[in-house]
Amino acid sequence: MICASKLLCLSPPSFIFFKTLATRSVSPCANSSSVASTFGPEVSGEVPDEPVVSKRSGLLFERRLIERYIEDHGKCPVTKEELSMDDIVLVKTNKVVRPRPLQAASIPGLLGIFQNEWDALMLSNFALEQQLHTARQELSHALYQHDAACRVIARLKKERDESRALLALAERQIPASMAGVAPAAVVSNGKRAMEDEIGPDGKKIRPGINPVMIDELTECNTMLSAQRKKRQVPPSLASIDELERYTQISSHPLHKTNKPGILSMDIHPSKDIVATGGIDTNAVLFDRTSGQILCTLAGHSKKITTLKFVPRDELVVTGSADKTVRIWQGGEEGNYSCIHTLKDHTAEVEAVTVHATQKYFVTAAKDNTWCFYDISTGSCLSQVGEASGQEGYTSASFHPDGLILGTGTTEAVVKIWDVKTQSNVAKFEGHAGPVTAMSFSENGYFLATAALDGVKLWDLRKLRNFRTFSPYDSDTPTNSVEFDFSGTYLAVAGSDIRVYQVANVKTEWNLIKTLPDLSGTGKVTSAKFGTDAKYIAVGSMDRNLRIFGPPGDDQMDDDAKPSAE
Repeated sequence: MICASKLLCLSPPSFIFFKTLATRSVSPCANSSSVASTFGPEVSGEVPDEPVVSKRSGLLFERRLIERYIEDHGKCPVTKEELSMDDIVLVKTNKVVRPRPLQAASIPGLLGIFQNEWDALMLSNFALEQQLHTARQELSHALYQHDAACRVIARLKKERDESRALLALAERQIPASMAGVAPAAVVSNGKRAMEDEIGPDGKKIRPGINPVMIDELTECNTMLSAQRKKRQVPPSLASIDELERYTQISSHPLHKTNKPGILSMDIHPSKDIVATGGIDTNAVLFDRTSGQILCTLAGHSKKITTLKFVPRDELVVTGSADKTVRIWQGGEEGNYSCIHTLKDHTAEVEAVTVHATQKYFVTAAKDNTWCFYDISTGSCLSQVGEASGQEGYTSASFHPDGLILGTGTTEAVVKIWDVKTQSNVAKFEGHAGPVTAMSFSENGYFLATAALDGVKLWDLRKLRNFRTFSPYDSDTPTNSVEFDFSGTYLAVAGSDIRVYQVANVKTEWNLIKTLPDLSGTGKVTSAKFGTDAKYIAVGSMDRNLRIFGPPGDDQMDDDAKPSAE
């Protein structure tokens, strides 16, 4: 309350202000009470932050509110008289400290405040627990959905694999007359003819190897011959000391137990993948690094006698005793599907060999013919030989330069062919029994052939035999002979595996290591050198693929070995 002595000292406007304040606080105008309560403290009782007084009416207002009203209307909100900002006078007042709430002034009041805060905290905690429960339910539902989706995907993959197997089985059962695809027209001897058209001599008319292909083969031969002269033995090649320490480091049962026996083998030149063909009619692709089976190629109806990788297009070519050759194409998921089934032979297919261009391959069969194929189309460009029931081919291999083809026969004869003209340019005789295997050395000069009487080495420059190995008795044939890629070592397989150091025509070829046949069958069917001869892969007449290498390298427990039932 302001005392009377202080009121006498106030200036007229201030006195009018307080008079008006007292008057309107006691008996406010009915029409202006709502407006005054909005713009001033007369009725609301609120202390303005920035009080101002109108010179015309003497009313008290909040500055920001009256300025906004004058800007919009230009009148006094109470008296409705004309009013401008020049008629407003700012009142200077001391800062008013708001008193403490009444509840905080006593212990019961404080307890009430604490109780309210505690209630609010508990309500918030309850809301959080409800949200957590809802989130857990949603997560559980999402996990169930994911598990169900995985089960559906697994079931679909299984059904897909079963469908593929049934399709492969159906392809085998379709008659040959309906399985063939309509051949394209080709040019032969200046005349257009269908590939399966029969000529006057009763043979199928083949398109032949055209001049463009011959130029391609010749160019490849020239390039590889030039590279061979500059090639050096790689420093990473396994040394003789390392080979002497080789022992079995792993064994992998890849084929079926009811039809054991690995008859053929090949190793991918750039990947650590081994392909095996077995008596169980399947070819198995095995990743040596991981110790896992990558894929099983099922489609042949009889044993697989030969197979080869074609690295350029991720292809595998297999030959079988069912008289067919199949070309398998690798997919993105590591699965292989048959893209061509070739039925040009009338007897068991015994050998497949791939040309250095990786565009062509040759098959040799016991019908006494060999066929030259285009890999991309699966078409037989040329079939050489006369069908015979007494004589046939048992092995075949391209020379590293690609213009020479070697074949072995059931009559113990090795024949050398000019690929461009498909003519027989040389014969090597002297073996006893069928020529079971052959291998050209990467130096281009030596040819190794295997038969019942052992291994013979031939000098291609002088066309003569310069050395013979007879590691086994007369009743034990030599089933496999293989040079490593560098031409430094030679592996021979029969009742065991023997590794020789390659020398020259006049120097003795020393025996480095003899590896035992651990299958118990006494018959090793194939042996292949891995990259840089760092290991040797061996197939026998049991179902196991065995890896020989330095002790302690890539050792696998029996429990970790994959199995094919």
